[in-house]
This record gives sequence, C-alpha cells and structure tokens, in this order.
Amino acid sequence: MSGDSSGGVEGSPATNEDRPAPRIRVRGIYTTAVTRLLLDAGAEVVQASGAIRERFDAAFGDGTHDVTVATTGDRQGVGVDGDPDAVAAVAAELRDVGRDTFAWDDPTPPGAVFEATVTETLGSGAVCDLGEAEGFLSYTDSEDYLETGDGVRVQVRESAPPWGDRRARLGTGIRADAGLATLVRGRDGVTVDTRDDAAGRELAGMTDLLSVDVPDGWGIEWSHAATEAEMSALKPALERAVGRAEDLAEALDAEAESTAGDATALATPSTGRWLWFGRESRFALDDARRRVTATMPGHHRTKAATGSASAGVDLAEALCGAGGFAGAGGGMTETRDGSDAPDFPFDVVTRQFGPVEGDTVEIRHGKPDGRAFSLGSGEVTDWEPDGSLDVTRTLSGSGTYDGLGTRREAGDTAVTKFREGRWWYPTVYRSAEGEHRGTYVNVCTPVECFPDEVRYVDLHVDVVKRPDGTVERVDDDELDAAVDAGTVPEPVAEKARSVAASLERALSE
Repeated sequence: MSGDSSGGVEGSPATNEDRPAPRIRVRGIYTTAVTRLLLDAGAEVVQASGAIRERFDAAFGDGTHDVTVATTGDRQGVGVDGDPDAVAAVAAELRDVGRDTFAWDDPTPPGAVFEATVTETLGSGAVCDLGEAEGFLSYTDSEDYLETGDGVRVQVRESAPPWGDRRARLGTGIRADAGLATLVRGRDGVTVDTRDDAAGRELAGMTDLLSVDVPDGWGIEWSHAATEAEMSALKPALERAVGRAEDLAEALDAEAESTAGDATALATPSTGRWLWFGRESRFALDDARRRVTATMPGHHRTKAATGSASAGVDLAEALCGAGGFAGAGGGMTETRDGSDAPDFPFDVVTRQFGPVEGDTVEIRHGKPDGRAFSLGSGEVTDWEPDGSLDVTRTLSGSGTYDGLGTRREAGDTAVTKFREGRWWYPTVYRSAEGEHRGTYVNVCTPVECFPDEVRYVDLHVDVVKRPDGTVERVDDDELDAAVDAGTVPEPVAEKARSVAASLERALSE
C-alpha cells in the first residue's frame, strides 16, 4: 500500500519492507468498492460480512484488525481509525480514489482520553471543550453532577466528521479497545457482546485457557466477531488489549501537568482520518465495485442520499443482476481515465426520492478545511430531467452582499441555479421589486442534488457580475493559501482556476 508522509509505504525497500500488510475491517455502503481497492493495494481485509465473502474470490480472516474503515452516519464519506501507521497508509490509498476526495485528521479519535472542560449544560448532557473540537457527554454516562466550568475526564466513544452538525460522543469510563477484545477499567470478569448466548458462554469459558494476565481492576469484553474467530486469533487480540490498557493506565495515572481549566489530551491510543467523497469519487468507487458485482450507474451517489434510496439501489441491483444496467441513464459519460460509463439516471432517481419542483432543499456549503454550514433553505422552483434545479430563497436582514458590494434588504430574492455534476453554480440576487443586485458564481466540486440538500465543497475562487455589468474574479489568494496549507489538492485547484477563467470570459461577453 502507498502511504503519505505521516505513515509508512507498504513494501517500500527503503522504509518498511518487512512490515506486514495492515488488517482492515470495512463497514457501510462503500464496503465492496473499498474492499476491492484495498485488496488490490495488498492490504488484508478481515471480519468481512457474509455478502462480501460471497462476492469476492478471496479468503477473509476473522482475526483482530489494525484499522476500521466505516461509512459516516450521513453516508458522505468514511472514517478511518486505528494504529497510526496503518491509518496513514489506508487513508492515503483512499485519498486517491478521486479528484474530489478530501481528507482531514480527526482531533478526537475513538479511545482518546481528554481532561475536558464543560462549556454548556443541556437537557440531556454537557458540551465539553476538548481543545480542537467539542464533545457531548450524556448525563447517563457521568456519575457526577456537571456544571459549566467543571473539569471532567472523558474518553471518546464515537467521533464525528468535521462537516456534520454532531459532536463526538463521550463517556467517563475507560476502555482499552483492541478490536476483538476490549479491557474495561473498573469491571470484573468476562462479558461477550453478542446475541448468540451459546457462543458467548463458550467464548467466556475459553478465556482462561488463553493464559493472558489481565491487569488488576480491568474486565474483559469480547466483541461478537470474537465468537467467530479462530482460537489462534484470540490470544494475540487479548494481549494487544492488555498492552493498550497498561499504556492507558500509565498515561492516566501520571500527574496531570495542564493548568486547571485547560482542555488537554491525556492519551491517544489510536489516530483517525476523515475522508469526504465528492461526486467524481463516488463514480470512481462505482467503477471499483463494478469489477466485483452488478452495479447500477450512480450506485454510491444514490445510496449517499437517504436510507430509502440505498434500499432502492439494493433492490434494483438484485432484480437486474449483472449486465442489467448498460445505458440505464440514457447516455454515456466520459470518466477521468477516458473510458465511458453509463450516465447517472438523475431523472429516475429524483422523481422517486427528490428533489423535484415544489420540494424544499438546504444549500450545504462545504469548506476545504472540513467544515460545512448552511446557506439557507429554499424552494425548488424549476426542475429538469438533465439535473438542473432552480432554488429560490427569500432573504431577511440587511447589509451588503459579499463580493458584490451592493446593498441587501429584507425581501430580496436569491435564485440559485444548480446542475448535477457541474463545477460551478450562479446565484442571481434581486430586490423585492425585481431590481438586479448582482450575480455571484461559486466555483466548487461537482454539485450533488440530494433529496433534502445540495452538497459540494467550495473552492474559494469565485466570479461576480455587478449590476453595472463589471465582471471580477475574486479570492484567488484564498485558493492559493488553501493549496499551500494542503487542504485543496493541486489538481482540484487547477480545475477551479480553469473553471473560473472560463466563467470570467463568458460573463464578460
């Protein structure tokens, strides 16, 4: 596997030729495609689901894993967490899926322990400052009464991607997670996380046969996958959990050197990366999946929309079978490698799941640093089968329009014209009386029109046309700075500059 500067390169004679391939557990809607790509890169995929075992002509072990690759809750990308070197290599491999794949470090990887500060108390829990991010601690996961300003030691149970609205989920108990086996501080005995009672009892009874010394004050918790693993995999997994528990205990029992009230990371037994897949990347993942099994045009693009759309894709592929999707979109699209692939059937998918005329959608504006925020919601006032949407918003407040310099007043309208797959979109601003306030054209990653929201990542550089007809290209310096900072890859920046130049010429004519 290839790696980035923060991790090793699998098989590189100059660095880590003797390092074994990372063992990776993959889950979620991108599993088949990601498994194909990782196997091709020389990785070892373990704990594969039944469906994956059926699709691949490959052997999958049931042993412990070094890295987890899991689809995010909103289906927009994946989180990669686990051993640092392995995470770096896996994330670098997936970062190359497509031109519009973006990647960011996770400041709150699962298992990390923080000395946090409570910044806000809500009805169900407390918001905690973790330094570079915030987390949420449910009152049910804390033994103490919490007030704003309190210090509390927390561990990350579940992290959250930077583009979402959720915070990392926290707990106050300490767990040393090592895949198949986890040690839990303050617990006794052996438990098994499974609904198969017979298998659970058998595994619990076999644990003593492993002859692994568990530190005092720590209990053993086996995952369900451990009930299906070979005996030869259980001892290394438990030994690994013991090692992590000892490292955590050493870090947490040491005297804290932080100033009272400061958020401090006390232990980070694992690292994490977030990867957001853009439209081109989803189609590249389709190509990888198509090498394994029947895959409809726009498979991942459709699945990323909603749970019901994801189920619809599964049904369509099960009914049509291999070879049943050729030309399903009514045409062909040239891919980045010059080959042809069936078009995404925007007409069929949006008629079934939305958005169509009369629907309300949110404009979800992503930034290259991982953040995302809403530009507001509007009504779809025009819809075309070719992927075009007009979204109309009535604005409130007053001031001036950024980049245009013209005044903004309550009652103004903004008509934004999106087209699925296009690297830009214009917004035309008008007063309540119809006076043209200006046109602002955003350059962005290829637009995706999901049922409830339109998504993309803004690429900084934009083109504006003012009411007097003057045209100006703006924010090139911000794009250059993003390239220097590593948040925008140079191929994406090159595309953005090319699009901006074409828009500037077109608007000036």
